[in-house]
Amino acid sequence: MKNIQVIDGARNCRYPIYSATDDEFAIIFPGEGQDIEFIEDAICRVEKVKLEGVMRRIWSREIEKPQVLGIHGTLFYELDFKKVFYPTKKEAGMVFSLK
Repeated sequence: MKNIQVIDGARNCRYPIYSATDDEFAIIFPGEGQDIEFIEDAICRVEKVKLEGVMRRIWSREIEKPQVLGIHGTLFYELDFKKVFYPTKKEAGMVFSLK
């Protein structure tokens, strides 16, 4: 199982963490070493019914933060403007400033 932190554009976002199977994780984060994804990109890439099923299962497995042993991926909702900071969709490749 892998842990995914969800960050959305809502002012009251609480940054929950969910557990995903390795197969579910690979559907959302398909790239080699990828640990950043934007839901809008996943929606364009994955068949709607399949993605809805995956997300429904993941939403049922929220983990309380004191129980989390690592975060393997971050899934952004409604934060497309952050894409410029993650050109490789890897946290390690984050661009901290734009010229």
